[in-house]
Amino acid sequence: MKKSVLIGIAGGTGSGKSTVAKEIFKFIDKDDVTVIEQDSYYKDQSHLSFEERVKTNYDHPLAFDNALLIQHLKDLMSGKPIEKPIYDFERHNRKKETQLVKPKKIIILEGILILAEKEIRDLLDIKLFVDTDSDVRLIRRILRDIKERGRTLDSVILQYLDTVRPAHLQFVEQTKRYADIIIPEGGYNKVAIDLIVSKINSILKED
Repeated sequence: MKKSVLIGIAGGTGSGKSTVAKEIFKFIDKDDVTVIEQDSYYKDQSHLSFEERVKTNYDHPLAFDNALLIQHLKDLMSGKPIEKPIYDFERHNRKKETQLVKPKKIIILEGILILAEKEIRDLLDIKLFVDTDSDVRLIRRILRDIKERGRTLDSVILQYLDTVRPAHLQFVEQTKRYADIIIPEGGYNKVAIDLIVSKINSILKED
C-alpha cells in the first residue's frame, strides 16, 4: 500500500487536540484514518502497587514507552497491523487486552509529548501544536477526569499542581518550536484546519 501520512497533534492537557482531529475528520474519508493516542503507551506498571502507581508523574517524558510507540508507528506506515495497548486510567496500568489497529492512509498521533522525542518527530509528515490558555485547559481536564476517569475534584487539582503544570512548563510548552503549525483556539481555528486538510491532500496526491 502507499505510504501513510503521519500527522502529530501535540499540546497541553485539555488543549483541544481531539477537537482538532475531529475537525480534520469532517473533510476526509473516515475509512482512510486511524488515531493513535500517546496515552495508550504509558509504561506497564504491573510491578508496582496501586499506591505507587498513583504517585507516578504521567506528564513526564519517561512515563511513556516510546520504543513500543515508535515501532508501532513504523509498522503501520509500512502496512502492518499492530496490537495497540489499552490503558486503564482508574487502575493506572495497562489492561491485559490489546486493540487491533490496521494501517490506513492517514495516521493521526495525538498526545502531550509527541514532539519531545526526536525519533517520533522525524516520522511525522505534519507537526501541529494546539495552543490554549492554561485556565481553559485546567477546566477541561477537571471535567474530563471526573466524568471519564473516575477521579475526584481534589485529586485532579492536586495532580495538576504537583505534576501537570510543572511538567507542562518544563517539557510540553517548549516543544511548540518543533511544530509546523501552531493552532490558537484549537478546532475552532477554521483557517488552520483548512491549511492542514489541504496539506494532507497534497501529500496523498504525491503518492
